[in-house]
Amino acid sequence: MTENIVWHDQTVSRAEKEQHKGHKPVLLWYTGLSGSGKSTIANAVEAKLFELGCHTYLLDGDNVRMGLNKGLTFSEEDRIENIRRISEVAKLFVDAGLIVSTAFISPFKEDRARARSIMHQGEFVEVFIDTPLEVCESRDPKGLYKKARAGEIPNFTGISSAFDVPEQPEIHVKTAEQSIEQSVEQIIGYLREAGVIEI
Repeated sequence: MTENIVWHDQTVSRAEKEQHKGHKPVLLWYTGLSGSGKSTIANAVEAKLFELGCHTYLLDGDNVRMGLNKGLTFSEEDRIENIRRISEVAKLFVDAGLIVSTAFISPFKEDRARARSIMHQGEFVEVFIDTPLEVCESRDPKGLYKKARAGEIPNFTGISSAFDVPEQPEIHVKTAEQSIEQSVEQIIGYLREAGVIEI
């Protein structure tokens, strides 16, 4: 029931927050298979942005599941709810004027489209960390692919659950063809060209 809920406008405007921070707020939505390098690249980009004096925050999939989304399973229904909650939290951080990064598999295009739809025009930047399944599986940093192949993890993206490949991501990073440093420069370059940062 929401009939008794009224949106409360804030005294400090988004424009004032943007001017105070010295850059535009934006959401960098990293998506890709497990082991593709989402968290690694997101962390490296955040470190670079911090070095440049930007105000940032990184929401990582595993970390969020330990708190805000604790109790959610990896069923399709709970995965959808996981991404819905993250979208709303990311929106709040962007509204605060930050450059926000989310590193989640977010396998379903409908969920990513829904996340985009609640943001202002130009504030949602889809970053597709495009790494072939065989490369991700060879890395297997958490041993998840081995467990999935053994049938110990149901609904595992790329093995027993689908991953909807982004059709038109703002940034397409091919980690099998370039280094972490090159990937970071690609993303920072986009932010400069888009006028998010001027440094």
